[in-house]
Amino acid sequence: MATSAPLGSQDTGIVHVVGARPNFVKAAPVVAALRGRGAHQTVLHTGQHYDDRMSAVFFRDLGLPTPDVDLGVGSGSHAAQTAALMVGLEKEFTANTPGMVVVYGDVNSTIAAALVAAKLGIPVAHVEAGLRSFDNTMPEEVNRRVTDQLSDVLFATSPEAVGHLAAEGVSPDRVHLVGNPMIDTLLGNLDRFDADALRARLDLPERYVAATLHRPANVDDPANVARLTERLHEIADLTDVVMPVHPRGKAAFDAAGLGDHPRVRLLEPLGYLDFVALTRGAAAVVTDSGGVQEETTILGVPCLTLRPNTERPVTITHGTNQLVTEADLLPTLTKVLDGHTGERIGDVPPLWDGRSGERIASVLTQWSR
Repeated sequence: MATSAPLGSQDTGIVHVVGARPNFVKAAPVVAALRGRGAHQTVLHTGQHYDDRMSAVFFRDLGLPTPDVDLGVGSGSHAAQTAALMVGLEKEFTANTPGMVVVYGDVNSTIAAALVAAKLGIPVAHVEAGLRSFDNTMPEEVNRRVTDQLSDVLFATSPEAVGHLAAEGVSPDRVHLVGNPMIDTLLGNLDRFDADALRARLDLPERYVAATLHRPANVDDPANVARLTERLHEIADLTDVVMPVHPRGKAAFDAAGLGDHPRVRLLEPLGYLDFVALTRGAAAVVTDSGGVQEETTILGVPCLTLRPNTERPVTITHGTNQLVTEADLLPTLTKVLDGHTGERIGDVPPLWDGRSGERIASVLTQWSR
């Protein structure tokens, strides 16, 4: 149910559709850059992430305007949630037709908005287009592939993403290599990520490994969770582990006894500033998150990604990221903690320079004229 007034008059200009934490971080610099150009724009929050810890705190941390519309869809299965999103978005887009819909990333809100807009004949721009894990067991892979096929304007974060789109037959004149707006947000807030202050406020140890795990392949099967809990306990035998627990995996990790180890510290989900401060202060990070792979690349923090693949290989070639299995997690992390990480490439991916939002805004304003 909408919690604010409808968008208003017909042709509402550029409408940014956001629904989950990663979307907010990517949208913030684009919204700010368009605001600086005087663009007519609105923010529509689908409510896919809906409580304060997963949503509202990010708007406050990032300076995003209060959403003009909040559909309040909430959680559900992939089919139920996507269907509810499409019904709500169709109602909004029919009553208040956007000049362009901008979608971010690869969550259910992304694909739902792209489908509805395409069926209504509304142009779609996809920020973070062209990423591919080539693993169709991941719902996000399905979402990003379909969204790219429906989009009129595609903003790529890395050269390999441009190559993937070309291989899929996307016309080059629709694709723009702009860099990574998530990195704009990171670089713009560097002086706010105070690891020492967070350590003092939360009484965290001086040296710790930060962990964050939420992908279905890792947390939906109790047997997998039990094995991961054993590995995390083994890490905790070496050094403290600090883990903000995503709601998706909380019950499973609680049942597996993750918090029973005296050197495992479980936290509620953190806001953006606190989470990146936690990452910045870590000796290493264990994750299955795409965004964390990117953030650690810029922060120079060793990152072990507990997945068989990544749609962000640039974080391996130009960053601190390594793919690991559950079996080799402990020996790989031991080497990292001992300082034996191998040769790392010191430069950052091209155009990850804090100006991606401006590049996106430039294309959007020219395209919409």
